[in-house]
Amino acid sequence: MNDDVPRMRPTTDDTDVLIMGGGLAGLTLALQLRQAHPALRIRVLERRTHPVPLAAHKVGESTVELAAHYFAHVLGLRGHLESAQIRKFGFRFFFSEGLHDLSRCTELGASRALPTVSWQIDRGLFENHLGEQVRQRGIDFIDGARVSGLRLAGEDGELQAHEVQWLHEGRSHTCRARWLVDACGRAGLLKPRLGLAQPNEHPCHAVWFRVKHRIAFDDWCADAAWRNRCTPPERWRSTNHLVGAGYWVWLIPLSSGSHSVGIVADPRLHPLEGMNTYDKALQWLQVHQPRLHAELEPLRHTLQDFAYFKRFSYGCKQVYSAARWALTGEAGLFLDPFYSPGSDFIAISNTFVADLIARDLAGAPLAGHAAMYDQIFHSFYDNTMALYLDQYALFGNAEVLPVKVLWDYSYYWGVLCPLFIHGRLTDLRMLSTLRDELALAQRLNQAVQPLLRAWGALGAPADPGGLLDQAALPWFHELNARLEPDPAPTDGEFRTLMRTNVALLVELALEIAQRATERAAQRGAGLENAAAALHAALNTPTAQSLRTQRGAAATASRLFAPPLEADLRPQTGP
Repeated sequence: MNDDVPRMRPTTDDTDVLIMGGGLAGLTLALQLRQAHPALRIRVLERRTHPVPLAAHKVGESTVELAAHYFAHVLGLRGHLESAQIRKFGFRFFFSEGLHDLSRCTELGASRALPTVSWQIDRGLFENHLGEQVRQRGIDFIDGARVSGLRLAGEDGELQAHEVQWLHEGRSHTCRARWLVDACGRAGLLKPRLGLAQPNEHPCHAVWFRVKHRIAFDDWCADAAWRNRCTPPERWRSTNHLVGAGYWVWLIPLSSGSHSVGIVADPRLHPLEGMNTYDKALQWLQVHQPRLHAELEPLRHTLQDFAYFKRFSYGCKQVYSAARWALTGEAGLFLDPFYSPGSDFIAISNTFVADLIARDLAGAPLAGHAAMYDQIFHSFYDNTMALYLDQYALFGNAEVLPVKVLWDYSYYWGVLCPLFIHGRLTDLRMLSTLRDELALAQRLNQAVQPLLRAWGALGAPADPGGLLDQAALPWFHELNARLEPDPAPTDGEFRTLMRTNVALLVELALEIAQRATERAAQRGAGLENAAAALHAALNTPTAQSLRTQRGAAATASRLFAPPLEADLRPQTGP
């Protein structure tokens, strides 16, 4: 619904939509609304003054395919991303615990760029650009504003619109709005007021900092063969993960010349108290990732910021309401940074909010769609949380984590990305048509994760070293290539695409189950309970039907033919 002229009932509102928070979530929502509704009155209140500092204070710099599509295509910002940000060379993982020489450890990643583009984003640079864009498009963006009070419509039986007070340049202001959106980040305003906070069982913590220095990651190894495994030999553009049991370290380059570094860990294995200052973080790195420590130790004078969160992950009971309020970004919920899902969930949430506002403009009822979008959004949250919950212990396992990463990518590229990229997220009729396939994919994911965890608990063989080249898997490359938005599929083509993708997940799950049980048998252990749960999901009528649809050529024993170890074989030369 893209009506240019609002058809709301006449009110005395000062604005149609008031967005509290002008960071990434709030500014992108404002742009999305303006593109759909040129006449809509939109006001954004932001506590910080603009321009904001570059390369400091904000995390969420690594984008993945869904968010990259949102920024580049939905919001039309590809020109800025290509000219002012860094094109990303995918995710890359090094099993480098305790090592100085990266050529001695296993590396997981692609030897060449996969087709679908994403970027590393300097958040300060990006948010300053967003601020300029919203002002150029006639959005009332007030920076340096602090919300001092609010009342929700109907809260006291009198207000017909939401009412917000804020302070700006020493003066108090009041605004009434038909729609109120909280995009204030973790501080949030609506969540505590409405009692929506919801803890989860993911206890991990994170510390992070930026240094005014480009970490020359490709120079860490003098071996020319190691450098030339990648084309081009520019690993520094990747989101590099240095992994070990119970933790991972991120390295993200920023276009302003800085580098973002973070340590994310399970406190049961790596307590926060051992890394919650810069000195402690460097001491921790000296033990666990000594090559990074050697790079950072002489650069203390380049430190730009340092921060930490003790328990960064949390949920939220409700994020959309037919009473015309919503939460987006970290004002609602937050998962885990391992696969960089933060901007993805902003894109998804903003799309649901924008659709609800469009329905309201058209005079359509909101209750059913608000409830359904809330249910779908929480389903995405719950299923994505399964990727992280109690999984950190296997992160140092060079046998199991590569398989997990393949599965997690395949689920993301095969289910969530197509729904968003092809504009089907709010197409409830299409979602209903695919109900069985989507339910199967979710059930498979919920069963695969415990199996991987049990497999990881068996221990790992000696690290063989070399590159596990994801680009060497034709089906994996093709799955990524199918994320391109053009040409847009018809309804029938989209249903076929989704069923094909879920059928691939069925075959992949079968292969994982087979290999996990084989490894367990070789070590005199059993994975019966975890494997049984997965086989129960695989023996449903929908799964059997999809296997038949793929045909005899796609069997569990052939999906990774040659076998997984040979397909993702160590590459020791260029």
